Amino acid sequence: MIKKIYPLIAIPFTVYAQDLSKLVEESFQNQLINSTKYSVESVKNQYESVKSTYYPTVSVGATYTKVSEETASSADNTKAGWANINYVVYDGGARGATSDALKSSVDSAGENLSALKNTIALEVINHYFNYYSLVSQKEAKLKEIEQLNAQYKRLKRFLDVGTTTSDEVDKIVSRVQSATVTLHEIELNIQTIIHNLQYLTTKDITIESGSTLKDIVLKEETLRADIKALEHEMSAMLSTARASKSSNYPILSLDDTYTNYDFDYESQVYQNSVTMDEQNVFKVNLSWKLFDFGATTKTYESNYKKYLSLKSQYEYEKNKASIDLKLAIKAYEIAKLKIMSAQSALKAANSTYNTIEKKYQNGLVDNVAYLEALSEKYSAISALKSSEYDLEIKKANIIYHSGKKLEDYIQ
Repeated sequence: MIKKIYPLIAIPFTVYAQDLSKLVEESFQNQLINSTKYSVESVKNQYESVKSTYYPTVSVGATYTKVSEETASSADNTKAGWANINYVVYDGGARGATSDALKSSVDSAGENLSALKNTIALEVINHYFNYYSLVSQKEAKLKEIEQLNAQYKRLKRFLDVGTTTSDEVDKIVSRVQSATVTLHEIELNIQTIIHNLQYLTTKDITIESGSTLKDIVLKEETLRADIKALEHEMSAMLSTARASKSSNYPILSLDDTYTNYDFDYESQVYQNSVTMDEQNVFKVNLSWKLFDFGATTKTYESNYKKYLSLKSQYEYEKNKASIDLKLAIKAYEIAKLKIMSAQSALKAANSTYNTIEKKYQNGLVDNVAYLEALSEKYSAISALKSSEYDLEIKKANIIYHSGKKLEDYIQ
């Protein structure tokens, strides 16, 4: 029976070679990050485009005209070239407000990129330490099964000579089967984490142990990048509202056009009538929309209410982030207590196991007590390792909610 089970637990370990810092670095090169980078560049280009409208525009052009009947005022064919300079002196503040809105949008996009990176880094860190927590569970389970198999061989010899009963052997076999199922579940969870890391890094990954996170000393709370992004988004909407209000003000612009003409008359009579072959026209333009049935006011009110909506969302998220940080700190303190508890539990489990094992070898206790002590020992070993890795995850949560870059704390 045991021979059929044993090959199932002989799962080979993989050789790992990537540390946590490298995994996080590679996760910053995935398609989602690249997509967000393009969005940031797009907003930057749009901002630069709007800034360019502060300067005069220069245009050049040419025309050619052919008429069916020549007259004194219309030559048989006419060629003209022109150059125009236009400059908006005042537009009610629309350009400035629009520029401010886009500048805030650029800042918001940049913070969103930072927030996305930090979120992905937190996910990678969680996978990394959960992976090694599972590896420690796997190692403990393998050692437990190894000891169970040794006891199985020992009891099998006793059963063969009739000094023990078959139910004692069956209990060992049952425990091995149960441990084997648990082992396969652990292995599945390990493979799931590996696949998740491959998804985040978009490449085949290997994993190297030894990475930890630096301790963080909180001197003051810093807004997370996603909260900062919302803050800039709120400013952008306020500037957009101001820009929509500019329609209530006049628009003043300057325009200067120089044109050079070439009249080609067939008739000498008309040719002599030409008195001008170039012209320069300078204009000062003023327009003021006095009445639009309240359209401008309604547009402003709509945009301002969007600003108020974002402001409420910002205050909500800001308060929530502060609470999340306090909870993360509390969870970290509890995690440290769990390590102390796990250390005490392992010490007690080792002591109990050593005592029970001696009694079991001398026939003073049955194998139920022995199996229970064995299980508690390896569960305690696994629990201590898991609690140590969980402490690193709790530390990562503090760093994340305090608005710091996780990649700067990996060592």
